[in-house]
Amino acid sequence: METNHISLFPNEHFLDIRPYQYGWEKCQPLHSFGPFVRNHYLLHYIISGQGMLFSHTTTGEIHEYNLEANQAFLICPGQVNMYTADEKNPWKYVWIEFDGIRAEDCLLQAGLEWDQPIYLPQSVEKGELLRDRMLYFYENSAKSPIHLVGQLYLFLDELIEFSSTRQNISEKAQKDFYINEAVAYIQQNCGRELTIDEVASFCKLNRNYFSRKFKKVMGCSPQEFLIHQRLTNATELMRLTDLPIKTIASQCGYPNQFYFSQAFKKCYGLSPQEWRKQNCIPFDYSTALK
Repeated sequence: METNHISLFPNEHFLDIRPYQYGWEKCQPLHSFGPFVRNHYLLHYIISGQGMLFSHTTTGEIHEYNLEANQAFLICPGQVNMYTADEKNPWKYVWIEFDGIRAEDCLLQAGLEWDQPIYLPQSVEKGELLRDRMLYFYENSAKSPIHLVGQLYLFLDELIEFSSTRQNISEKAQKDFYINEAVAYIQQNCGRELTIDEVASFCKLNRNYFSRKFKKVMGCSPQEFLIHQRLTNATELMRLTDLPIKTIASQCGYPNQFYFSQAFKKCYGLSPQEWRKQNCIPFDYSTALK
C-alpha cells in the first residue's frame, strides 16, 4: 500500500527563506505524479528504490532522468514535470517544498537549477545526513516556525556543502553588486520617505531596468523589499520598546499611521496593536539599571 506523510508549515511571513510543506512517501509500482506545475521549489531525496523524472527545460524540450537511491531531484517554480516510480523497485523519498529571496542563490551554489535538476552528494554518508535533515522537518513539525526556518537554513547549508557539483559564487556579477548596493541603501534609509526612483538613481540605473534586475536577484520587487524592511523594523520596535504606534510608524517611514496599519495588517494578519499584545517582550527597567 502506498504510504504518504505530509506536514504543512504555519502561515508565517518569512521572505528570505521559508518552507511550505514537507514529508515522505513510499510509492507503489509505477505510481506517478504530474504533469504538474509548482509555485515553489520542491526537492526530493531518494531514500531507496528507483524512478524516472520527466522535466521540461528552458528551451521547451523534455529531458528524462533515471534516478536511484542517494540522488535528489529539483523541481523549479513554473516548471512542467512528471515523475514515476519504477515498476519492480519503486522508490521511497523524502521531500521539502520551500521558497524565498535567498532560495535561488542557495540552489545555484549547490549546482542546481532549472536545466540541471539532479543532485549528487559527495558520498553516501553525506547524502544520509542530508536525508536525516529533511526527515527532521516532518518528525518535528510541531516545533515553532522560527525553529523550522532555522532548520531550513541548516539544510540549505548542507545541501551546498555536500554537493558534488558545488559552485563557488561570490558576488556573481556587476548586476549583483548594484543590487547589494541597493539593498544596503534601502536598509539605511527606509526610516524616511524613500522612493524606488531615488534608489535606482543612487545605483545609477534606469528605474525599469533596475526593478527588473532587483526582482531577478532578490525574488521580489524593490517596493516589496522596502515594505518588508520597514515592517520588520516596526515589529522589533513594538517588541522591544513601549513607544506609541504612531511614533513607531513615523520612525519606520510611515508618517501616516492609517497607511502603516493597513500595510501591517496586510502582511501579518493583525493590527499593530493586536500584534504587539501577542509578541511584546516585557522589559524590567529596575533590573536593567542595577
